[in-house]
Amino acid sequence: MFGIIVGTHGRFAEELVKSCEMICGEQKNVRAVTLVPGEGPDDVVKKYEAAIEELDCTGGVLFLNDLFGGSPYNAACRLVMTNENYGIVTGVNLPMLIEMASAQLVDEGSDIKALMEKAVAAGKNGTQTFHSSQIAEDEEDDL
Repeated sequence: MFGIIVGTHGRFAEELVKSCEMICGEQKNVRAVTLVPGEGPDDVVKKYEAAIEELDCTGGVLFLNDLFGGSPYNAACRLVMTNENYGIVTGVNLPMLIEMASAQLVDEGSDIKALMEKAVAAGKNGTQTFHSSQIAEDEEDDL
């Protein structure tokens, strides 16, 4: 099993995990780590290390961060550089987290790079558009 740590600025990580749990049920191997005003990367590293201690990380750790280059990302990099079974994906969104939480249930020893690719694909596929002009186009297609 791999652990998932959602690391973000502010309380976004906590709310994202709560939203995931509304849809998927309780997530026992997922942790939210927040960077709040007054904290820095060292504080986040300590929070990440505490989360790793609580999780089943035999298959690695997947860090899902909000921004590339932000403090939660930079703190995760410090841990990823020392463990080849750890990886980071930035741009976390709810579809990505749901997909990764679901992958934990069926994980059959996927390597961290494959999990990272799945996370990116889920994040991209979860981004869609809709505009009222599409209704007219869809109606024309039906004729």
